[in-house]
Amino acid sequence: MDQVPIGLNHYLMLSGVLFTVGIFGVLTRRNAIAVLMSTELMFNAANIALVAFSRFVTPAALTGQIVAMFTIIVAAAEATVALAIVLLIYRSFKGINVDRINFMKW
Repeated sequence: MDQVPIGLNHYLMLSGVLFTVGIFGVLTRRNAIAVLMSTELMFNAANIALVAFSRFVTPAALTGQIVAMFTIIVAAAEATVALAIVLLIYRSFKGINVDRINFMKW
């Protein structure tokens, strides 16, 4: 049985679906941790697109993989800082509902 090779379109469709799910999660969730998980999903969708373009457009160069690695590092640092902020907000307000957090407004 012959297997059909996966092309660039399949990876870009997967990336688009993951990014759409991430945007939907950011716009509809009220829990701060769910919003953070949705942003990480969007980062991972962008990484899939970067690596797929790098693999299919310039297979000899590793630019897409290197940029994806930097994106993963920045996303890990962002998640660490955001989780620390969420924990501080939880201690202050006894909840992490993003609709109720308005102490940073002028």
